[in-house]
Amino acid sequence: MVLGVDIGTTSVKAVLLSEEAQVLAEAEYPHALRSPRPGHAEEDPGDWWVGFGRVVSQVLQGRAPEGLRALGLSGMVPALVLHGEGGEVLRPSLQQNDARAVAEIRELRERFGDGWLFARTGATWNQQVLAPKLLWLRRHEPEVWARVRWISGSYEHLVFRLTGERYQEANWALESGLWDPRREAWLEEVLGYVGVGEGLLAPVRRPWEVVGQVGPGHRDLGLPAGLPVIAGSADHIAAALASGLREGGEAVVKLGGAGDFLYAVDRFAPIPELFIDFHDIPGLFVINGCMATTGSLLRWFRDAFRPGLDFAQLDREAEAVPPGGEGVVVLPYFLGEKTPIHDPEARGVVVGLTLTHTPAHLWRALLEAVAYAFRHHLEVLEARGHRVERLFVMDGGARSRLWRRILASVLEKPLAKLAEGNLGSAYGTAFLAGVATGLWGYGDLRRRVEEVTEPEAAWIPVYRHLYGLYRELYGRLKDLFPRLGG
Repeated sequence: MVLGVDIGTTSVKAVLLSEEAQVLAEAEYPHALRSPRPGHAEEDPGDWWVGFGRVVSQVLQGRAPEGLRALGLSGMVPALVLHGEGGEVLRPSLQQNDARAVAEIRELRERFGDGWLFARTGATWNQQVLAPKLLWLRRHEPEVWARVRWISGSYEHLVFRLTGERYQEANWALESGLWDPRREAWLEEVLGYVGVGEGLLAPVRRPWEVVGQVGPGHRDLGLPAGLPVIAGSADHIAAALASGLREGGEAVVKLGGAGDFLYAVDRFAPIPELFIDFHDIPGLFVINGCMATTGSLLRWFRDAFRPGLDFAQLDREAEAVPPGGEGVVVLPYFLGEKTPIHDPEARGVVVGLTLTHTPAHLWRALLEAVAYAFRHHLEVLEARGHRVERLFVMDGGARSRLWRRILASVLEKPLAKLAEGNLGSAYGTAFLAGVATGLWGYGDLRRRVEEVTEPEAAWIPVYRHLYGLYRELYGRLKDLFPRLGG
């Protein structure tokens, strides 16, 4: 058996695979994304560890753990975890969508320039990269900063707890904006300016590399000592692997706690508006758009305004609302926005409310807003010469038939729901662990489509009109957002 665990934005998920790479069991355990102040996005790494233990025990229940051959973890990148001298966690993590370091982003852009950073890393100065956050921590939490001895991401942190090994996974390094992939070296100029000694960064390891073995102190988890553990994968890249994404002309929409638009290429060719990562298949890369909030935005709305209802109930209410929510348009920038606008000061906006509108209108408008954001990504990608002929959808949000209908109609393309779509990242990292330990090869991965959702012809003109307003709305308001304070 092979085990894959994903540390997601809103939950920990596990998938257990047989020696034929078939799903034997799956489990999920929720945790909280905290936003104590506007723009802040934090999580407690202790919650990830608790969730890891719960999902592992669930999928192994009734099975002999000695049958396990490998373990792979994936997670959000580049989450930021600060470790002290003994490896202890010093504060809650700063998540990849944390947008607090606005002043530091400006400062680093003025000091180095977007062009300088893009030429070296394929990144620009935005809320995703780590130097602004590290500079913010050094200035605002000096007592914590003085104790930092190692920084990691989410899955590197859990691998450290399991194996004692310290490393930086290659896509964490690439998306950090601190690492030059062509030279395979850290950016000394940026590290020096921010005040990060190279001792705080461990060696960079590729996703498929075995980095260690589970130590003897974890029998309470049901994991055998000596179990090989791979470096692991960025969650969206593991999802790209699980989806079978490798051919030009195909794109994957990932509907998780954050949203991703994924497209495979055979060369390192970054686009300023988007991100680029190493694929989990050697020699390939993934151009990706990554939004700060999608599923986490829906969960916030449900918990704040419709507690007690599940997402399926909210969908049923919204199905009675016509497309366009009778004039309601939302900007889903509730934690600023990453791609393609790279604006940490952007805010969530609801426009068009009247006394006739209900929570069902707002729910539908949120689903539509995310679809508009994906269309924006599609247009950026195609404007750069990358054709998109086939679209696939995966992850938890793909369960929603209403959301799939909205997406297909906004994107004006059929949308194929993948059979492993709800397991994406955990399945992908489990499969990668099996590849790394020789149980199977990349060619053994089979894509299975459950259902194809066609665009609704009657909805398309409505969404074309409202998408234009969506784009115009941000253009008109973006200069106001910095003046809101908070």
